[in-house]
Amino acid sequence: MRKKGFDNEKYLKEQSQAILERIERFEGRLYLEFGGKLLYDYHAARVLPGYDPNIKIKLLKTLKDKIDILLCIYAGDIERGRIRGDFGITYDVDALKLIDDLRDNGLDILGVVITRFNNQAQVIRFKNVLENRNIKVYLHSRTSGYPTDVDTIVSEEGYGKNAYIETKKPVVVVTGPGPGSGKLATCLSQLYHDYKRGIKSGYAKFETFPIWDLSLKHPVNLAYEAATADMQDFNLIDPFHLTAYQKSAVNYNRDVEIFPVLKRILEKITGFELVYKSPTDMGVNRVSSAIIDDEVVKEAAKQELVRRYFRYNYEHLLGIEKKETVEKIRLLMEEVKVKLEDRKVVEPARKIIYEQKEETEISCGAAIELKDGEIIVGRNSFLMSSASALVLNAIKKLAGIPEKIHLLSPNIITHIKNLKKNILGLKQQTLDLEETLICLSISTATNPTAELAMEKLNELEFCEVHLTHIPSSGDETGLRRLRVNLTCDANFPSRELFIT
Repeated sequence: MRKKGFDNEKYLKEQSQAILERIERFEGRLYLEFGGKLLYDYHAARVLPGYDPNIKIKLLKTLKDKIDILLCIYAGDIERGRIRGDFGITYDVDALKLIDDLRDNGLDILGVVITRFNNQAQVIRFKNVLENRNIKVYLHSRTSGYPTDVDTIVSEEGYGKNAYIETKKPVVVVTGPGPGSGKLATCLSQLYHDYKRGIKSGYAKFETFPIWDLSLKHPVNLAYEAATADMQDFNLIDPFHLTAYQKSAVNYNRDVEIFPVLKRILEKITGFELVYKSPTDMGVNRVSSAIIDDEVVKEAAKQELVRRYFRYNYEHLLGIEKKETVEKIRLLMEEVKVKLEDRKVVEPARKIIYEQKEETEISCGAAIELKDGEIIVGRNSFLMSSASALVLNAIKKLAGIPEKIHLLSPNIITHIKNLKKNILGLKQQTLDLEETLICLSISTATNPTAELAMEKLNELEFCEVHLTHIPSSGDETGLRRLRVNLTCDANFPSRELFIT
């Protein structure tokens, strides 16, 4: 069984109390910028075993009567079609999903703020979609004079040009689908308008990573640095905190770099000396208080470094990521003395390839580590992909079904292959995982053994999986929906350049 390193209840209690204490510092509203993912924070769940990926939403529900929520999205991300890696969806679609998820949890948003808007056609279409669904949209343009001309920034030509968003609750949670969404600018714009109206509001940042009161080289903080390596972010000791308190605190470069400017902007808005002496002071972060087993957390964070290496390496093969990013992760791995082979599912998956019998055949291996530590493997065949074989083998093991028993009727597979080849004219005729799961669900209507196996699919959640090749879209989608922790080698699964 996976060891627990984090106490959710303790974190929920202490983080909620810290937010309430921060509210009391200001006469008006508190604009609380939410860093990281509001929902489905699987990075945190991986590096802090026991962490609930949706603990933040549970925290907001405890403060429901005190909060309004604003959702920010950067117009450039909509225009470029930026992808959220863990879901494989664009940021604009993720914004819609986030609204639905909040509503499912009894929360709603005041509106969507599209930041740095420049009349992009794709952005206007997105705005129309939201407004047609009765969601308020506010357009904020790029702030004039930012970041150096504070007099212009804090004026009617700067923040004053942005639409003011009427709020009612003492806390305004400002979130977004990813970094660079304009959350800080939205908070500052609102502060400017509040002070023009005589409302003495304040700002703070809800933080998870880096964890300020762990060491700079703690594996959890290094794992966060790895997670943001594609944006060239890095952790460092907050020099402002060290000077003010003679105490080390870990922050990251963007917050430290912007602090002198942010300090001048806030002091210009409020007319008072800033109460915060460092960017770390601005954060509300009680994560370390809920770590109950530091060794478990360290080991989990080291494994996350390995996962990040595999992800960036295959993205480099696809031309998405720079080689420098891959090399940075390699250096971070060396700092904590972890190797690729320390990921338990890597070698069993690769062993499948070593044992292939035909030199002309491209063999693809897959391995999964079940929650009891047992390793199950699968390989591709003319019938199905290695991911499909792996999942079927795993649930058969969990259900106690002998290997020789088929979960899928050979007759069903033959008909599907005939459909793909002779009717749809597809080159790829093996069943990917999405197709295999559909076949499995159909088989349950007549096969009690298939029904027994399908009931075990939920037990694969958060299990570790490795493939020796880049998964097809159907395999990747299926594995993502099973919520496994997937890595893969940077190899193509076929010699074909274009597969239909």
